[in-house]
Amino acid sequence: MIASGSRYVALGSSFAAGPGISPIVDPPAGRSGGNYAHLVAADRGLELVDVSYSGATTANLIDTAQNEAPPQLEALTPDTALVTITVGGNDLEYVGTFLRGSFLNTIAKPATILGRRVANRIRARVSYLKDEASYQSVTDALTTVVERARERSPEARIMLVDYLTLVGPATRPRLDVPLNEEQLPSIAMMADGLAASFAKAAAATGADLIAASAASRDHAIGSAEPWTTGFTMLPPNLGGFVPYHPNAAGMRAVADLILDELGR
Repeated sequence: MIASGSRYVALGSSFAAGPGISPIVDPPAGRSGGNYAHLVAADRGLELVDVSYSGATTANLIDTAQNEAPPQLEALTPDTALVTITVGGNDLEYVGTFLRGSFLNTIAKPATILGRRVANRIRARVSYLKDEASYQSVTDALTTVVERARERSPEARIMLVDYLTLVGPATRPRLDVPLNEEQLPSIAMMADGLAASFAKAAAATGADLIAASAASRDHAIGSAEPWTTGFTMLPPNLGGFVPYHPNAAGMRAVADLILDELGR
């Protein structure tokens, strides 16, 4: 049992940081005061150190600074009681691939006035498939993150929190997202590979696995109650939002999964 007042360190990329969810407490990091770490800490009365940073890769946790932020693992101390980790998607360019494909498909529509060949060239600029070595690299990196975290915080409970599902059974190509029938399944395959990397790293290290991906399949884009945002080209100051990222409901759902696991 993790007592009230214990030190909780949250590590990860944007799916941990929560860009676009009010209130934003660290604009350069895109870090929200409503992300799952803040919700868990508030519920359990924990002393939160949240160093999650949008755009982070596993290297930014292990040994590589990100802008002015030192490697995130440096936030861990011997008295840390809880560590959550959500990272790896940027190693695969998971959301980046989804965004580029959506953007290029969107601008390819008006480009058809210049001819179908021009439009097809625009659409063809994105590679949607990753090889097994790419997923193994993420598994190995997540394993290293957990092992290094355990070295720095040997008494901590460590949780690997995987990514909320973006593309689920209800997500319709062309209608819910601007990808076609061939492209959209590839994004889902990448998400499955990422989830498998988390599961393998958890099994290899003994870390707890918080399978947000499985819990959110019926809350993907296009569902009645999505836990992630869809696509837009409008910036937030013009009524847009951060596309293909957790929304407030999604962060609440992930926090509840963590709290349920803490209560076991």
